[in-house]
Amino acid sequence: MNIAIDRCESLEHEGWLALRRALWPQASREEHLAWMAKQLARSGRYVQFVASSGPGRSVGFAEAAIRTDYVNGTDTFPVAFLEGLYVVPEARRHGVAAALVATVERWARDFGCRELASDALLDNEPGHLVHRALGFEETERVVYFRKVLG
Repeated sequence: MNIAIDRCESLEHEGWLALRRALWPQASREEHLAWMAKQLARSGRYVQFVASSGPGRSVGFAEAAIRTDYVNGTDTFPVAFLEGLYVVPEARRHGVAAALVATVERWARDFGCRELASDALLDNEPGHLVHRALGFEETERVVYFRKVLG
């Protein structure tokens, strides 16, 4: 599959919103647009890419950030963090995710990062498999807790 990867530089970037909504369907359209605007406003910290297999055929996206706080399982500072990665079902297993992550890696190296981190929910076994296939290594498993203070 021939794909082109473009950096998203506007809210209207073809496919970006639809792909985000496919990955995170629990968020409203307005919530997605607000988050997208925040990312675009802080282009020194966030980046987003859309992969296309032809005009009007967006097949995947990746979003990443430069994190300056502690990132679990890493040894360096700052760390690039893969915030989201999604490929439409019909384009999976054709190298789209690998191409998107390679693009994020180049972006991260330009910022002087030596590590790319990511996460997946404990029960997201397909996500774990994809991360391993993309060259990530599992570093730890964590269960977060909270207590509401009244």
